[in-house]
Amino acid sequence: MKDDHRSGCPINLSLEVFGDKWSLLIIRDMIFGGKRHFRELLRSQEGISSNILADRLKMLVEEGMLTKTDDPTHKQKAIYSLTEMTIALVPIMAHLGAWGRRYLRVSEELSIRAELMETGGPDLWNRFMDELRYEHLGLPLDGPPRVRATLQAAYEDVVARKTQENAIA
Repeated sequence: MKDDHRSGCPINLSLEVFGDKWSLLIIRDMIFGGKRHFRELLRSQEGISSNILADRLKMLVEEGMLTKTDDPTHKQKAIYSLTEMTIALVPIMAHLGAWGRRYLRVSEELSIRAELMETGGPDLWNRFMDELRYEHLGLPLDGPPRVRATLQAAYEDVVARKTQENAIA
């Protein structure tokens, strides 16, 4: 970790680690999209360039937000995993999504997960964090993982409904 910080303020220190949009979007894609490989993260809807992605992944690993291991299925691939400190961001991501839904012009399909996270509240967040700990840290999980699958199914339902509405119109 770096020791050259502007101040010891906890908000400043947090923003120095994950305060740029690309770092937060990488974390978002890993948490909510289940993305773990460079190429998966490169396909972000926001269009991150490969050099920025490589830089942010390196920084997130150095800061202890992610770990990087060799992919046993492919010599040239790496698997990125969330650490506990990043998994702990789930409630913050839920609040960011809720704020965005409330105050910004969002699309229905891209905001449905935020809506479900907001209405599910801390109980859902804790279940999701347990699932992420299982997936990324290898910790035990009571029952099968369901939160990300539920969020993804809700997204797909909205996309399918909108596609059908557009076909009728």
